[in-house]
Amino acid sequence: MIGAPGPIGTPPGMAVSDRKEPAVLRASFPPSRLKRTPTGETQAMAGKSRVSRKVQQFTESVIREMTRLAQQYDAINLAQGFPDFEPPEAVKEAACRAIRDGYNQYSVTWGTPRLRRAIADRYRRVYGLDVDPDRQVVVTCGSTEGMMASMLAVIDPGDEVIVLEPFYENYGPDGILCGATPRYVPLVEPDWRLDLDALRRAFSPKTKALVLNTPNNPTGRVFRREELEAIAELCVEWDVLVLTDEIYEYITYDAPHVPIATLPGMADRTVTVSGASKTYSVTGWRVGWAVAPPDIADGIKKAHDFLTVGAPHPLQEAVAEALDLPETYYRDLAGMYRQKRDRMVAGLRALGFRLTAPEGAYYIMSDIRDVTAMDDVAFARWLVEYGGVAVVPGSSFYANPADGRTKVRFNFCKQDATLEEALRRLQASLPRVPY
Repeated sequence: MIGAPGPIGTPPGMAVSDRKEPAVLRASFPPSRLKRTPTGETQAMAGKSRVSRKVQQFTESVIREMTRLAQQYDAINLAQGFPDFEPPEAVKEAACRAIRDGYNQYSVTWGTPRLRRAIADRYRRVYGLDVDPDRQVVVTCGSTEGMMASMLAVIDPGDEVIVLEPFYENYGPDGILCGATPRYVPLVEPDWRLDLDALRRAFSPKTKALVLNTPNNPTGRVFRREELEAIAELCVEWDVLVLTDEIYEYITYDAPHVPIATLPGMADRTVTVSGASKTYSVTGWRVGWAVAPPDIADGIKKAHDFLTVGAPHPLQEAVAEALDLPETYYRDLAGMYRQKRDRMVAGLRALGFRLTAPEGAYYIMSDIRDVTAMDDVAFARWLVEYGGVAVVPGSSFYANPADGRTKVRFNFCKQDATLEEALRRLQASLPRVPY
């Protein structure tokens, strides 16, 4: 966890280069053993705790915390993955029109019929998957809730869940809330390939599911068909489900996205989670979905119903229209992000960061050892406050934080001018890194 804020950040109007260095850098602070009562008094955590043991196991999201610190220090936010540009005008207008046309009350809990049909049509048209919109599609409040509801639907306490590492930070708390026992399988650097021997050793009679994320956050890896076939073979052998997060499915550069549900024998054992956030640049809308076999979809519907009741009705109507955008939109989206990727990869390499160019998504996992002797948390904390750029400490993507202590993650889902300014700030501030 990133520690509490240090000295006050840059006053309005002060250039990044004018920021003063701290006398002492503290990367993090130990969590307090005290809790505040409603009257403002403190009480020790001894005895009966008012907070569950489950949530005591995880902290504030590091990614979202870095956004908070970016706002505090007026830094460029290359931490949390949301664009600083607008969605397509047609998509925004569809949302406004839905509000004006009266779609302002609850929809069917698991999604409007129009959106579920649009999702099923797109999966059929793009991937050749035969999806029943009434029995296999559940619309959720973003893909994050889609994954949580899916885990709650299939995982019992004590079940083992395989997670490829590094992993998107929400998967850990998801597993804790479900009572799952995680089995982490590290990807092999520098190209983040799958270690099939390590994966094979992770399976056991207790394994219930494997969490897959392709294109991958934070590495940018797009898993190849042969890797997915190896995963599928093991899942069939051990009767294991795949929960696959494919939110970046249309943002690929060097390899095509292959949904694992399209492989032989996998449609009936795969839950595919995706959403509108990244494809249409509407991360604040919180409209996602899960596509699953009917019996599992029924369980997801129940979990979703009691988690959030339903996603925003007018925004569901707008996403239904977005899903019908011409194929040129998706090609242009990937082309735009390819240019941003190439610029950031070149810029970061010139500044001394070690990295493998991402094949998909819009993140760059970078090694900082040639830039600083700090660990990831200290460097990220220093950079947001004194360099004016927010990044994510690599340790937040690992079960053992030490495994990510030499890494940080950048995003490049920003306007070109924002990325250029971020590189300028990095160039100006890196020579002043304390150690």
